[in-house]
Amino acid sequence: MRQRKASGGIPSKYLLTILSIICVMLLFFSYSTGFTGGPLESIANHIFIPMQKGIDYIGSTIAISSADTKTRKELVAENEALQAEVEELNARISNMELKLGELDELQKLYELDQSYYDYDTTGARIIGKGTSNWFNTFTIDKGTNDGIKVNMNVIADGGLVGIVSSVGDSYAVVRAIIDDTANVSATISSTEDNCIVSGSLEKMTLNNLITFSNLDDSEDKVAIGDIVVTSNISDKYVPGLLIGYVSEVNKDENDLSKSGTITPVVDFKHLSEVLVIKQLKESYKSE
Repeated sequence: MRQRKASGGIPSKYLLTILSIICVMLLFFSYSTGFTGGPLESIANHIFIPMQKGIDYIGSTIAISSADTKTRKELVAENEALQAEVEELNARISNMELKLGELDELQKLYELDQSYYDYDTTGARIIGKGTSNWFNTFTIDKGTNDGIKVNMNVIADGGLVGIVSSVGDSYAVVRAIIDDTANVSATISSTEDNCIVSGSLEKMTLNNLITFSNLDDSEDKVAIGDIVVTSNISDKYVPGLLIGYVSEVNKDENDLSKSGTITPVVDFKHLSEVLVIKQLKESYKSE
């Protein structure tokens, strides 16, 4: 669409350009000669002052934006530094908690060692276990080089854990009393009646129990809560090691013996450190 021409036939865009040039020349002349007042100054004020304000506004906006960008970068850097410090502190806390846990385990082992001070013991760390969720069989970091032998008794948590079943130069495998193949000759402390304690992973999984059988209790003296310890007639276990507490007693079908369940004193799901009694039952007999 063609633009309409101004009077005289000159296109409006050319006329606007000419007038703009004239205004600029007059304004320049006014400023260069120091001429003030009158219409030229008024025109100058109406044109240059808004332009100056616009330029100042743009300049200040750029400066503020630059300052904000710098501030944001500084905040990001400070935040990253603080995050790094937090992570380092968390790592230190975790390390301290781990060390405190190890000290707690060592303290428990020391107290246990004092409870069985008559026996020569050595501490060992568990370095492997079987496929079960329970520590029914596991490996410790002590072996023949440390004087460990097959059939040495293993204790933790104040009571009997199991027995060494095989040994290497720097390791040994322990079979716990909760294992399905384990059998321990035991005694009810309150009555001195003997029984056989057998491992049962099924009962451990269901209600954290192991079983006992062949209990001769014709006078019905054995009660729930009675202490069960290793018997002096055992061929592999030294006497007097705490196994657990009677949790159930039932009369067998033959009416001659009793059986039931025992709550073991050892936590067989959370073992990490144990004590090995470096005294075989056979040597104990000979003393």
